[in-house]
Amino acid sequence: IKSENISKITQSSRLLDEILNRKPNQHLPYVGAAAFSHKGGLHVSAVQKDPKTYEHIEPELVGNVRNIVVSDQSGKSNIISRLKSIGVEFKEDDPKIKKLLDEVKDREFIGYSYDGADASFELLARRLMGEIPRYISIKEYDVSVKKDKLGNIISSAKAQLEVDKKIILCEGEGNGPVHALDNAIRNNVDKLAKYSQYLKDLKLVDYKVRILNTGTAAVTRVSIESTDSKGKNWFTIGVSPNIIEASFKALVDSLDYKLFKDNAPASN
Repeated sequence: IKSENISKITQSSRLLDEILNRKPNQHLPYVGAAAFSHKGGLHVSAVQKDPKTYEHIEPELVGNVRNIVVSDQSGKSNIISRLKSIGVEFKEDDPKIKKLLDEVKDREFIGYSYDGADASFELLARRLMGEIPRYISIKEYDVSVKKDKLGNIISSAKAQLEVDKKIILCEGEGNGPVHALDNAIRNNVDKLAKYSQYLKDLKLVDYKVRILNTGTAAVTRVSIESTDSKGKNWFTIGVSPNIIEASFKALVDSLDYKLFKDNAPASN
C-alpha cells in the first residue's frame, strides 16, 4: 500500500463490508469502530492529556477516529470529551455536567448502555442542556396480536401522535407487534405535516433485543440502528420490562435524532 493511501484503509474496509453485505467487525485492529475506543475515567483522562499513553498511532493516519465511550465506568472526563465531540457548548464547572454523569450511571444501573447508542446519549445530553425542542409527542398507542381461522398470526398497531397540537392517528400491520408499530408510523409519514419531508428517507437497518435478567418479567433492552439517504447511521436504545415499550422508546429516539440533525422546526 502506498503511504498516501494508508489513510483510506478504514473507508476501504467499510466499503468492502457494504459490498459483501457483511456486518462490520468493530473490534478489528486499526479499522474497527472500537479500535481507538476509550472507556474508563482514568484511562480517558490520560488519553486527553497525551494520546500516546494508550494509542501507538494517531487514528487519523488510518482514516479512523478516536471514540470516548460513555458507560457506568465513565468519569467526568468521559462526559466532557463526548460533549466536545458532538459540539455541545458548556463550561467545565457547569453543574449540569455532574447531573448528566449521575443520570447516565442511574440509567445504566437499570439496563441502559450508551456504549453503542451514541444518538440516544446525544439526545439525553442535549435535552438536559435544554437544546432539544419538542417535535412529535406520543399520546398513546395500542398493539394487538391475533390468530385468524386460517392460522395466520396478524399483528396490528395504532398510535396517536401529536404535532402542532393536532392529534394524528397512525395504523399499521407487520411481522410481529414491534414491526407493526414501526409501520404504523413509517407508513403514515405523509400525515405528519411539516415533519414528513424529514422522515421520508428514514430506514431501520438493524433491531436487537437483549434480555437483561431472568423470568417472564425480565427487563428488556432494545437497540435500533437507523439510516437515511445521506448514508448517515445512528444507534438508539430503549429499556423497559415490556419489549414493546422498550422498542418504542428506541424508535422515538431515532425519529427525534433524525429531526434534530436535519434542523427540523419545533412543534408549536
